[in-house]
Amino acid sequence: MKLNTDISENRALISVMEERLDAHNSDELKSEMNSLFEAGIKDIIINLKDVRFIDSSGLGVLVSGYKNSSARQGSLKLSGLQTQVKSMFELTRLYRVFDIYSTTDEALLSY
Repeated sequence: MKLNTDISENRALISVMEERLDAHNSDELKSEMNSLFEAGIKDIIINLKDVRFIDSSGLGVLVSGYKNSSARQGSLKLSGLQTQVKSMFELTRLYRVFDIYSTTDEALLSY
C-alpha cells in the first residue's frame, strides 16, 4: 500500500494513495496508525482523496483508529472522500461518528 505520512505539531496526516482500501491492504494503514499512536501522536487526519472503493475491512480499520485516538484524548479526522466512499459512510451511518472534511486544509484548520 502506498501511504504518505507527514507529522507536524504533534499531529499526523496520512495520505492513502491507493484506489482501494479493502481487506488486501487495510492492515498496512492500521499498522501505520498504531506506530503513530505508540510514538505519542494522538491526532490523525486520514486523506482519502485517491480512494474510490472501501469495504468493511477498510471501515473497520478507520473505526479502530478512531477508538484508539479517542482513548488517548485525541481525534481521527477524514478528508477528501470520493462519492462512492462517502456513500458507504452514509449507508453505515459512520458519518455520525467521524469528523469528515472536504479537504485536508479544512481538517487541519479544525484544530
